[in-house]
Amino acid sequence: MWQTVFADFTAGPKADPADLDRAETELGFPLPESYRSFCLDCGIGLACGSLRIAIPSPTESADLGTRSELIAHSIASVLETREGHRFEVEGDDPSVVERACFFGETEAGEFLFWDVVVGADQTERREYEIWVMGADLESVRFGGADLPDLMRRLQGPAVRGILGMGAEPLPSSFLGQVS
Repeated sequence: MWQTVFADFTAGPKADPADLDRAETELGFPLPESYRSFCLDCGIGLACGSLRIAIPSPTESADLGTRSELIAHSIASVLETREGHRFEVEGDDPSVVERACFFGETEAGEFLFWDVVVGADQTERREYEIWVMGADLESVRFGGADLPDLMRRLQGPAVRGILGMGAEPLPSSFLGQVS
């Protein structure tokens, strides 16, 4: 599937199914199918010339659990210094930030997160909407319905609605990190 998302594709070190299952247990919710596919097929690397997606990995700097916790803690620390801070959320539903599970970031400092809405049946794998928090920690914009949708939208004119009006379409590439 990912060769249809990226015209230029070189896989990096990949997660295995046991790593993904462990991450689900640690996080407490099923990982989206598109994300599982990304971890198994693409691995660690740079997507669209700008995005780093964390995957369950023994490499701490790339590990989903470590990165998610670090990003959330860093954002919370900054927001503690901003009295009365409010996010400007596309669609005006600020609760999306309360359900955030961060899983990636851009080279320019934006953060990718899933809006993790878990129903009564937590064993069902599903997709969670992907949102992008601006590097300013003020704007939150819809990124995509799933990971391939996000990547495709970033490669076309929709990038302006995700990364800002000055953004240009990102390259259709995935460059795996050399292990």
